[in-house]
Amino acid sequence: MPYVLTPFHRTLQFAFDARTSRGAMQVHQAHYVRVHHTDLPEKVGWGECSPLPGLSPDYSPDFFALLTRLCHQYNALESDSFEDEAGFAFWKNLEQWPSINFAFETAFVDYMRGANFQLYPSAFSKSEEGIRINGLIWMGAPAFMRKQIEKKLAQGFTCLKLKIGGLDFSQELGILEEIRKMATPRELELRLDANGAFSPSDALGKLDQLSKFDIHSIEQPIKAGQEKEMKELCLRSPIPIALDEELIGVNQKENRWKLLDAIKPAYVILKPTLLGGLTGSREWIQVAQSLGIDWWMTSALESNIGLNAIAQFAASFNNPLPQGLGTGQLYHNNLASPLEIRGEELWYSKTAAWELPVSE
Repeated sequence: MPYVLTPFHRTLQFAFDARTSRGAMQVHQAHYVRVHHTDLPEKVGWGECSPLPGLSPDYSPDFFALLTRLCHQYNALESDSFEDEAGFAFWKNLEQWPSINFAFETAFVDYMRGANFQLYPSAFSKSEEGIRINGLIWMGAPAFMRKQIEKKLAQGFTCLKLKIGGLDFSQELGILEEIRKMATPRELELRLDANGAFSPSDALGKLDQLSKFDIHSIEQPIKAGQEKEMKELCLRSPIPIALDEELIGVNQKENRWKLLDAIKPAYVILKPTLLGGLTGSREWIQVAQSLGIDWWMTSALESNIGLNAIAQFAASFNNPLPQGLGTGQLYHNNLASPLEIRGEELWYSKTAAWELPVSE
């Protein structure tokens, strides 16, 4: 008897307008895949695919219809093994839809490892240790950003990541100046994420102005796809540069190596939803490490099912850098889960239960 995939959908409501340099979001469409075997219907694994408009290669208004069609295609194989010939061809075809690949992959990993949301054994998944994370500060009016910063510092965060590029640049410099009056570089690490907001002509000048605030790194200062300009920035920037959107759509290991070897960033930011899942992210890590490039992993606004998979995957590498996994509190109606933030760490609670998706 075969494995069966079933799609689900949920509209997530942001607790505030989540702004980046690409605009503001009030809702996020989350999609899920459930896998079970017809011989054992009560045992189920879960995966999430929640692509971002304007960023994810596989986003479209008809995404749920695509997901439903792919689930039906897999079910029609009537496969009793996800590693048989027909199944392999199906998985190969999924490479063009990275978030769906991530969902199918994590659903099967969850299922094969017990179907209890324990995808990768670690001290984190056993509720013995937390994962240190950065505190995420969203764009908005200066007063809104200051309130977020004060709250994160009061919680005990020693690493903050600020979205920049959406306000007047002088306002953003003023906010950074205020932060540095509150906490020294020894007390607080500052990461910036420009989401490609700078132009190649003004990027270096802005990076010079930002550098006086002892910035740890800046993600994607210019838009992706400008390899020559990004390489030049990495050579000349006073702030270490991290690639993020630049990695999207680069799917072959040889091409991944060529990109990183050519640009030579200080860091790469890995978002499994955008990079073809856990297998693709693992390959990026291998390539980066071979070139002496550090990395950290972040969620891409998934609900707690996707966040849990990414967090457990990240924990399996024992990377000491703060990870970008603090997005679980963004929504009014996130799925309840054992994930919780304690101080500046993400923990997996021993006692909390999972809320499972239902069709809306």
